[in-house]
Amino acid sequence: MDRMRGALEKAKMLVGMEVDEEATPEQEPSFFDDFNRDCTLSTQQRRALGLRIRAETMATEKLGIKVERNPPESKLTELGVRQWPKWGCAPSKFPWTYTAKETCYLLEGKVKVYPDGHGDEFVEIGAGDLVEFPKGMKCTWNVSVAVDKHYNFE
Repeated sequence: MDRMRGALEKAKMLVGMEVDEEATPEQEPSFFDDFNRDCTLSTQQRRALGLRIRAETMATEKLGIKVERNPPESKLTELGVRQWPKWGCAPSKFPWTYTAKETCYLLEGKVKVYPDGHGDEFVEIGAGDLVEFPKGMKCTWNVSVAVDKHYNFE
């Protein structure tokens, strides 16, 4: 129940809603049961919240780059991310070739990565993203907000 209440509080901050703190369920409801009973949300807020919750931990692949937005801390711990070396750079634009597969976790920053051979198509990554670049990828990094990241080459 504490976990659900924490999720409810996070959602409350995301969409600006009122929560009935006196509500006590007879059985442990699902996350959305709590919303339906305890919260006053417009249809638009419900839709936005539903999309935000689903997108929060969704992994995607575009142009050969895998991105997982806001992975759970348990995954970062399992991978040993906090023990990986760190690297950072100021806003800049530069070419890069991956001679090995790299997995990185961005602590700060915002980057558009333009893989070679895809014209103006890019993948945007930023703080909180766990990203995997394949071995052999050639690309251009366009860093708009200074980067601080943990990285690991395989």
